[in-house]
Amino acid sequence: MPDSLAAVDQFLGQNVNHFVDDLKELLRIPSISADSKYRGDVRKAAEWVHAQLQSAGLSAELVETPGHPIVYAEWLKKPGAPTVMVYGHYDVQPPDPLNEWVTPPFEPTVREGKIYARGATDDKGQMLTHIQSVKAWLQAAGSLPVNVKFVIEGEEEVGSNNLENFLEARKAQLKCDVAVISDTSQYAPGIPAVTYGLRGIIAAQVTLHGPKQDLHSGVFGGSIANPVNALARIVGALHDDSGRVQIPGFYDDVQDLTAEERKEWSNLPFSEPDYLAQLGTSAPWGEAGYSTLERRWARPTCDVNGIYGGYQGEGPKTIIPARATAKITCRLVPGQSAEKIVAGLKAFVTAHCRPGLRIEFQEYHGAPATVCDLNSPYMQAAREAISAGFDRPPVMIREGGTIPVVGTFKKVLGVDTLLLGWGQNTDNLHGPNEHFSLDDYQRGIRSSAHLWATLGGR
Repeated sequence: MPDSLAAVDQFLGQNVNHFVDDLKELLRIPSISADSKYRGDVRKAAEWVHAQLQSAGLSAELVETPGHPIVYAEWLKKPGAPTVMVYGHYDVQPPDPLNEWVTPPFEPTVREGKIYARGATDDKGQMLTHIQSVKAWLQAAGSLPVNVKFVIEGEEEVGSNNLENFLEARKAQLKCDVAVISDTSQYAPGIPAVTYGLRGIIAAQVTLHGPKQDLHSGVFGGSIANPVNALARIVGALHDDSGRVQIPGFYDDVQDLTAEERKEWSNLPFSEPDYLAQLGTSAPWGEAGYSTLERRWARPTCDVNGIYGGYQGEGPKTIIPARATAKITCRLVPGQSAEKIVAGLKAFVTAHCRPGLRIEFQEYHGAPATVCDLNSPYMQAAREAISAGFDRPPVMIREGGTIPVVGTFKKVLGVDTLLLGWGQNTDNLHGPNEHFSLDDYQRGIRSSAHLWATLGGR
């Protein structure tokens, strides 16, 4: 194995430019899954990924769905070795607003060591690192140290509507020991990370209906409840003055951070003034008794994402609005039940609603929080591989966001996921001028190549 790994490392060094050319080719395809006029381009991206996996030496197929195709590929020629499933997506967000891009979003351009294009880091560049590393092993060493399966979808940016059905239908074929996703970020430039936990989410919309139409506030004001006033009262009551969420039972099942986790996070390089300056705000705020990183990564939250009702035009209009709406999400941590939190939110709204108003409560998507065992052999293998690829050991972090497929893998396939991000939170994911460091792209390929060796026991 050491000779094989040396041959792979040599191959990686000799193909740096080729790997960049491949990335540019994929980034030129405007695979915008949210816009039906790009449906042909989304399929073109799927076909490109399929061809890459085939040329690397894997058995690959395009799996049709009611939406966009899923690319499935496998190499299963290492009996007794672990089987790893790589997940990624080839679809991208719309590039709007176009006038804020320095260069066109689908004409990849390299500036100061970074490649600029929609999808550069989310997720084409990161996903492609694993295809390139498998190609390197099969071409330089003739074999892989592990068995691999790839599931690359084209609907991640629009909710992965067909992925769970695919996983359920092919549960036996997709059996594996661990999954790998590179769709997260490093902790900071030059500080690679393994993300071992994600928050979950519930989402809901609350509408308060009052009179059958907008009414004159002078004629009727003071005699009936105003839906906007009432909704503002409900929203204001969601937190107490110390930042604690007031939904009944909200904290009952929360699994607290361990003392070791809190200590390790406190030792991470973090400047609160720099953080606030980057966000354009002057002071932190949140649940009392926790640091900013702890609040972001491992404490539950409740946020109003949008609120509207009544007159929105220029100048005054003296009305009692007929209705008011708020969109609310809660980020969940390990131990919390999405069903219980949704029920608690509905009960809270009902208890705080004023007489004469009708509540319309609409529940949207949800996903559980996930946390992986820091002491598992897979986690140790990831640490070793990243240390080799980035020339320094990774820090162990959680993320405050949600990747629903991680929970789906656990539910359907019973496996944990290694979240190995090569990008940065500052790469403008979903925004104009998205980019990806080409050095980190190459480090990601090398880390992926070493991951197959460490998972295979060298």
